[in-house]
Amino acid sequence: MKERKNFGKGIRGLCLLVLVLAGLGVWIGMSFYWDFSFQPQNIKRGLDLSGGVSITYEAVDKENTTDQQMQDAHAKFQKRAEAFSTESNVYLEGKYRINVDIPGAKDAQQVLEKLGSAGSVYFIYAQDSKDVTNITTDASGNYVLARTLEEIIADGDAPVDGSMVVKAEGQVIQDSNGVASNIVSLEFNSEGTVAFREATTWAANQSGMKNRIAIIYDNTVVSCPGVREPIDSGKAQIDGMETLEVANELATFIRIGALPIEVTPIRSNIVGATLGSRALETSLIAGLIGFILVCVFMIVIYRLPGVAASLSLIIYLGIVLALLIAFDVTLTLPGIAGIILSVGMAVDANVIIFTRIREEIATGKTVRSSIKLGYSKATSAIVDGNITTLIAAVVLYFLGSGVIKGFAITLGIGIVVSMFSGLLITRWIMYTFYNLGADKAGLYGSRVKKKLSLRVVDHWKVYLSLSGAMIILCIVMLFVNKASIDNILNYGLDFVGGSSVQVNFDDKVPAKSDVEALVKSAISETCSVSEVKGENAIIIKTKAFLDDDSKMKSLKDAFRDKYGVSEGSIETETISGSVSDEMKKDAITAVIIATICMLIYIWIRFSNLAFAGSAVTALVHDVLVVLGIYALFRITVDTSFIACMLTLVGYSINATIVIFDRIRENLKNMIASKESLKDVVNRSISETFTRSINTTVTTLLTVVALIILGVDSIRIFAIPLACGLICGTYSSICITGCLWYFFKTKFGKKNRVMKVS
Repeated sequence: MKERKNFGKGIRGLCLLVLVLAGLGVWIGMSFYWDFSFQPQNIKRGLDLSGGVSITYEAVDKENTTDQQMQDAHAKFQKRAEAFSTESNVYLEGKYRINVDIPGAKDAQQVLEKLGSAGSVYFIYAQDSKDVTNITTDASGNYVLARTLEEIIADGDAPVDGSMVVKAEGQVIQDSNGVASNIVSLEFNSEGTVAFREATTWAANQSGMKNRIAIIYDNTVVSCPGVREPIDSGKAQIDGMETLEVANELATFIRIGALPIEVTPIRSNIVGATLGSRALETSLIAGLIGFILVCVFMIVIYRLPGVAASLSLIIYLGIVLALLIAFDVTLTLPGIAGIILSVGMAVDANVIIFTRIREEIATGKTVRSSIKLGYSKATSAIVDGNITTLIAAVVLYFLGSGVIKGFAITLGIGIVVSMFSGLLITRWIMYTFYNLGADKAGLYGSRVKKKLSLRVVDHWKVYLSLSGAMIILCIVMLFVNKASIDNILNYGLDFVGGSSVQVNFDDKVPAKSDVEALVKSAISETCSVSEVKGENAIIIKTKAFLDDDSKMKSLKDAFRDKYGVSEGSIETETISGSVSDEMKKDAITAVIIATICMLIYIWIRFSNLAFAGSAVTALVHDVLVVLGIYALFRITVDTSFIACMLTLVGYSINATIVIFDRIRENLKNMIASKESLKDVVNRSISETFTRSINTTVTTLLTVVALIILGVDSIRIFAIPLACGLICGTYSSICITGCLWYFFKTKFGKKNRVMKVS
């Protein structure tokens, strides 16, 4: 009766599994034939994958604009652009221009209208003390200027301007009765606090239009609220907003108007993808091949559980795709890095579980008991590893900007789904197979004939010497590069800037590859080329600063000779790095704080500072070694460098947690087994060795596919990432356990068994 009941559960589970997989298939299939909003093709893609809108602003008053004001304006535009996409790039072009790239956008005019022309903001009296009317209403009842803004300012009726605004944001608040209302919260600097106090003190005692202070943005009245009481705190609220969206829009106008300078748009274009459709196509093919290889590997190694894991991974990818659409995430190369890492962690969860199940079967337990115990014993390692990485993702999201935030979003989504997939979906599929009659031990992998016995700690001096040599090589190469190329690393355009050249053609635009070859031949420099859609023009970006007359002349001569382009059809501007100083600072701060938070979590969970200290030390080791690879082979350092390093941090800490979890478990039986501390560490490393290798292989399969099939821009990311994965595996096996043993024996109390949780 019990077997029949279990078989019934298996049938129901199988039907549900078929429905879920069929649903995913229908969803993917329909997206190729019908146009509906919730489909994979609607995932937003960054400029490097699908192009977008590029807008260039220029300072109006160049003579009185300082470098500091341009830097401040750049920082404000970066924050504003991120409202459209976390992957937006903002950089200085020339001395008085700011370029804003909005990925995924298709209508330049629409973006320009929403982004705003960044005109000035003023707070003016609707009617002044002399009864002069500044604000009136039109036929539709909308507030409009009754006279020019210049006249109003000249008469002293604009006591506060946008430069005095420190903060403006839309909020929802509740009164004492629990009634919600939408407001705009304002905060002024010291000068604005005094000016706003004087203005509101006068207006609060007036009636009619004199009681109102209008907010003017770019010569348009965006709000005209009444004043109920004097405001002397430097903080104010504008209420009466219909929706939170309206409140946010008004707050956005005020923030943009708070730029330290007035700028005007001089150019707006729809640009093609930097990587191009070919790069995206080959990357997707490489990803698909890598995924198939992962599934084949899992099935060959783990047999029936490998089938369950493969089906679970399909569902996992479906959920991730759905969440990317639902949360309107913009996907770029760093975002793909976050997905690769989370896929690796999803596979890793299955590898940990299956290894445990195989160990239990090897002791003679039944398959059902082995599955139950496998999940029970693997849960702590999976949860700790994922939560530690999730902590890093959360910190990177709130403290990072640009590509850092995009990486954090996809990583966070992937981690949450990977835990759900590994601990629930795969388990459900496993029990479905078991209930259908798959209860033979052989279906779950071969029995362990001989336990591996590694003596890693015995050779700790060898491993630490090897690591020390690699780190020293890294440091030496940094000095060598500084001497030979004047930079410690081969920084790309994203970091050091260069030149932007727009070439307008009379006829058809030539192929990107032809233009790249022409530039290389003319000035001996590599470049990136993107088309300006709607025009017969391209934009060339290169690290070379073409203010050198000889290089610029050579480039112009080359275009004239080959394509008949006149000199007047070529425009050149010097550009700053899109990875701004603020973004670099945000990235460094976020990584440091994330590392501290991970250290604290590991310390708490493992009840010993030695675990946290050795984990972070190994993490620093991995980062330095990969940095050395960038220095040694002079791999271009661009935004993909940030993605690679962040992926490495997540992978390294997760691999370390698995070994530490096994050490923690084995320490509980240390006294009963009469093992020494060294034996415990060696046994823990030996027991997790297969997991470490298998997880690395499965992750590398996708990365190697990208290296083989991807274009150069993809390889620049994939090659160091592959090196980082190998290094992370080496450090987790050979370094972390040795470090923990060293810290424990040198700084811990002798003959004391640590507290374990």
